[in-house]
Amino acid sequence: MKIIHLSDFNCPYSYIGLNRITNACSELNLDVEWEMVSFELEPDIKSMSTIDRFAIKNGLSIKDARREIENIEKIAEDEGLNISYDMILRSSKDAHRLVKYVQNKNHPASQELIFKIFESNLVKNENIADHEILIGIAVSCGLDGDEIRELLKSDLLKIEVDLDMDEAISNGITTIPYYFIENNGERLIVPGVFEKESFKIAFKDLLSGEMKDRTFI
Repeated sequence: MKIIHLSDFNCPYSYIGLNRITNACSELNLDVEWEMVSFELEPDIKSMSTIDRFAIKNGLSIKDARREIENIEKIAEDEGLNISYDMILRSSKDAHRLVKYVQNKNHPASQELIFKIFESNLVKNENIADHEILIGIAVSCGLDGDEIRELLKSDLLKIEVDLDMDEAISNGITTIPYYFIENNGERLIVPGVFEKESFKIAFKDLLSGEMKDRTFI
């Protein structure tokens, strides 16, 4: 089985959803090949607080924006994720380039790398636009620090990261996370963050051949 997920490291729901679907696969003992496809929610952002961004983007007061962020943190807490989303948003492009580079090499630590970048950004509130932060994470996953430094100093895979999002939008995808689950020539589309048990039902139906539609809702 292969699971392709459109996600962004600045998106707490991407982190929550990946945690849920990973746990569902683990509980069902599924053998999964994972692929993350980049979808930058804030491709042009340099530095802005999540509260200010929520207020501007959703037409909320600062008070209401803070309440929305607290609600997200509570959802994550219930999943065992200690997200601190009252933070500074920074560009995730280089983090996406790093993941794409490692995935292209079929490195076994790709999934570990993705989770550690999410944790660095959303739990520890580290600056994932900082190359030294990304290099440190990569090294902790067994990757060569000098190799990753050269990657990040270059423009390698910047176009590919942008094209990922362009292709998604051209296919009508405007929100994330978004999942494509492929098994024996069948593809199941799961739009959005589902509960772990719902993911498990979808997997069981797909594997049993009982899935009637190509989109699970």
